[in-house]
Amino acid sequence: MLRIAICDDESYFAEELKELLSGYMMEKGFVFEIDTYNSGEELVGLGIKVIQYKVVFLDINMEKVDGITAAEKIRRISKEVFIVFVTAYMDYSLEGYRLDVVRYLLKGDANFRATVNECMDAIINKLNYSIRKKEFRFIEGIKEISLERLLYVESNLHKLAFYVMEDDMKIYTMYGTLNTLESELAENNFIRIHQSYLANIKHIKNVVRYKAVLISGIELAISKVRYTYVKKQFIAYQGEV
Repeated sequence: MLRIAICDDESYFAEELKELLSGYMMEKGFVFEIDTYNSGEELVGLGIKVIQYKVVFLDINMEKVDGITAAEKIRRISKEVFIVFVTAYMDYSLEGYRLDVVRYLLKGDANFRATVNECMDAIINKLNYSIRKKEFRFIEGIKEISLERLLYVESNLHKLAFYVMEDDMKIYTMYGTLNTLESELAENNFIRIHQSYLANIKHIKNVVRYKAVLISGIELAISKVRYTYVKKQFIAYQGEV
């Protein structure tokens, strides 16, 4: 899961940038979330929670808490967040160097889309962020899917249903057992939460009251005998990302 924040007090521009980034991420096959913030105060108000974002796009020219100040506050918390300055003026190079900014994006640039794509290429390269794909022989036909986009697998008798987020939710089915699939996907952050469910831990937002709540809002049952294990694994994974 690659989480991105956009902080810009011009809401129309924030939405434009979000659309461009969404297009890039969808084309590359990444699982992602993009949140927008209308002010520097709102973003830095997250405190330590700002590190949930791998990439933060910051408008430099905002009232009260501007992009420079917000970047300084982020850097006090984390050196690992990738910061991208968005500006109408290219006169902040020294600040960018000091704050270890990845790129400057110039508002109004005729090649803005290409600049955004190049910026994300550079960040993905730095993250060494690769997509793992696997080919399955579904009843619907042979298909290679991104494991990043596989939310969970449900077992019903001898049939497995794969819930895959593409442009919208797709369900692919195949014959097999969850035990076998669990072994195949053990090294790809999939966790057995129930006799009937194998879930992608990247897509779990919370574990509470014998349920795994996915980022999409879907709730899956966790068996009582597995609950403590699932909870520990979820907490450990959250500490890694």
